[in-house]
Amino acid sequence: MSHTAPPPQAVETYRDRKRYAWILSVLVPCLVGFGPLLMVTSGDARALWVPVVFFYCVAPLLDWIMGEDLSNPPESAVPALDADLYYRRVTYVLVPVLWSAFIFSAWFVVHYDLPLHGMVAMVLITGSVGGFCINLGHELGHKNTALERWLAKIVLAPTFYGHFFIEHNRGHHRDVATPLDPASSRMGESIYRFVLREMPGAFKRAWALESGRLRQAGQPVWSWQNEILQPALITVVLWTALVLWLGPIILPFLVLASFWANFQLTSANYIEHYGLLRQERAPGKYEVCQPYHSWNSNHIFSNWALFHLQRHSDHHAHPLRRYQSLRHFDSLPRLPSGYFGMFTVAYIPPLWRYVMDERLLGVVGRDASKINLDPRQRAALIRRYQLTEHTATR
Repeated sequence: MSHTAPPPQAVETYRDRKRYAWILSVLVPCLVGFGPLLMVTSGDARALWVPVVFFYCVAPLLDWIMGEDLSNPPESAVPALDADLYYRRVTYVLVPVLWSAFIFSAWFVVHYDLPLHGMVAMVLITGSVGGFCINLGHELGHKNTALERWLAKIVLAPTFYGHFFIEHNRGHHRDVATPLDPASSRMGESIYRFVLREMPGAFKRAWALESGRLRQAGQPVWSWQNEILQPALITVVLWTALVLWLGPIILPFLVLASFWANFQLTSANYIEHYGLLRQERAPGKYEVCQPYHSWNSNHIFSNWALFHLQRHSDHHAHPLRRYQSLRHFDSLPRLPSGYFGMFTVAYIPPLWRYVMDERLLGVVGRDASKINLDPRQRAALIRRYQLTEHTATR
């Protein structure tokens, strides 16, 4: 499958038209405070659902209205883009913003008498804060500077998901789009089955990778050198401080909101590689990850809100590439909407199958050997979609 980028432009004529659009990645998470503000001013707890409606209904509509952005920076401009500290500072600023939003949400649910539906709304919007934390941790955790790597651990800490720092970089990127990867969804697998495989599998792989690294280095596993325990300790300090400040009643809220936050990562993992498969060249050895092993989305609003996370194909092919430089390629697997919209579709399995299964087959063909199939559904899927089985080659 070919993929070609637009022809390069001269660096001196290039101006990043999206330069200030990335401020949306800071402003959109701040919308979580809009619901509590409306509730306080109106006295109506139903206002707490406004951010939820925005994320799951309005944001997909904005993606549809604004359309797709297929533009790329010329390769000659990338070194200057990467060296421009403005783009890094946008990510740095977001770290305290997200921590503040998470702490504010905890304070709010304790200090205001909320009906059950209001509490549910707060769990969802606080979980959205945590989802943005993981997205930012994803961007920062891929970088080589000590500051960015530590900021990644700090921003992953509020929802107790610091092991993502190890699991994603050293596990998911190695095994992506193979049956070995708990974070790559399979055709026929609903998101609710996927989460039962992905969440525990991700932690187990992260711990195995990190404990193996430490043993090889001659260091104790249970030590400050353990990069899973580092963010976990930050989480324990934060949650302990919140319990001492707000009382033990806050603990169930923290657990529920954190689960929903971490489920946002599950949702992203589910849609990013659904059914796509790298070919096995030898037992346990797979072809190098290519852009066509990820589902891509160029929808404008959600990309601006998520640091180009949706240009996932280029990210997996070039994981050190910074968000402002990620590229669109032609002829790649493309999602029909941005992530906000696709999350909603994924939560309704029959709708997901209707939207994505034929799209997947249109990308890879009807050869079962080229599809990452759910083993439990394999025979049924082959019959339903009249798949053939051949030895896949690329």
